[in-house]
This record gives sequence, structure tokens and C-alpha cells, in this order.
Amino acid sequence: MRRWLLALLLVLAGAVAADEQVPICYGYGCLVQADIRYTERQLGDVERLLSAALDAADERKLLAQAVGRLYALAGEQSAIHNDRGGNFADAGIPGKMDCIDHSTSTTRLLHLLESRGYLRWHRVLEADVRYWAHLFPAHYSAVIEEKTEGEAPRFVVDSWFVDNGQPAVILPLADWKKGAGPDV
Repeated sequence: MRRWLLALLLVLAGAVAADEQVPICYGYGCLVQADIRYTERQLGDVERLLSAALDAADERKLLAQAVGRLYALAGEQSAIHNDRGGNFADAGIPGKMDCIDHSTSTTRLLHLLESRGYLRWHRVLEADVRYWAHLFPAHYSAVIEEKTEGEAPRFVVDSWFVDNGQPAVILPLADWKKGAGPDV
């Protein structure tokens, strides 16, 4: 009985935080979703990483690493550990992800970080698309925006370019729209 009371007091005092669950897409076009559980300890590691940021530019560098870590942890719980950068290196392999899977899942991960207060210099926006020949949607990515006065700079957080668990590529949105990014 005393253990139960102690546990209840710890929960009421906020000493015990809950794990978080995030659906991660794969299979191309979000065909399959795996519910990935992040423990409070894992999220605390990500918080410590991001809290070291000194400014917005530094936060973006650390955010790229944080997104990679979150995908690596997701790969321990799902087939996405097989995912390779781009769409061709992992053709036919379970767990492969296209840019729709990545943009959707990365946006969800960014919202998790934002809701926990881990992002001090950025806010999360909806995913964006760049077009081929200004006509056809060719590539999607998650997007963040600096928290500044006036016109705020926007950046893509693009995990599609890299193998599972590697730091995401973060580029100015305007450059990405023009085709910037690794050649995969």
C-alpha cells in the first residue's frame, strides 16, 4: 500500500513523465505506419543535445543530429532500419521510405520536440513540396521557421537524403525549392 501511495505522489508531483508514441511512416506514400515509443530517458538525451544550442543556427545543426537519433531509435523498433538515402539504394527492401514517408514522419517528430519545449529558436510548419519543371510535385520535406521578428527564414529538415539514423539535411527552404541537397 505504501509503494502505491509513493508512486501516486511522484506522478502528481510530475517526477514521473510518460513515454511518447509517434507513428512513423514507411513503405512509400505512408503505406505502413509503425507506432514508435520513445522513452523519457531517450527524449531527455535529445533535450540535453538541443539545450546546448547557442543560437538558431546552432539549434539547426543540433536538430539535424536529434532527428537522426530519433530515426535510429525508430529503426530499433521497426523495419525502417533498412532505409537508405533517396529512393534507389533500398529498392525492394522492407522499411524503405520515400519523401512522403520522411516529410510526414519528420514533421511528427518535430512537433513532438516542439510540444515538449525543446525548440527554442524555431517553430514547426507544415511539410512543403518542390516541383519538377514547375508542374509536377517531385519532392516533399518537413519545414521549420526561425522565431524572429518580421519575415522569418524557413528551412527544410530533410531526412530522405540520408540513411536511417544519420543527421538530417537542413537547408534554406528557398535553396531546397531550387533543387539544393545531396545527389541521391
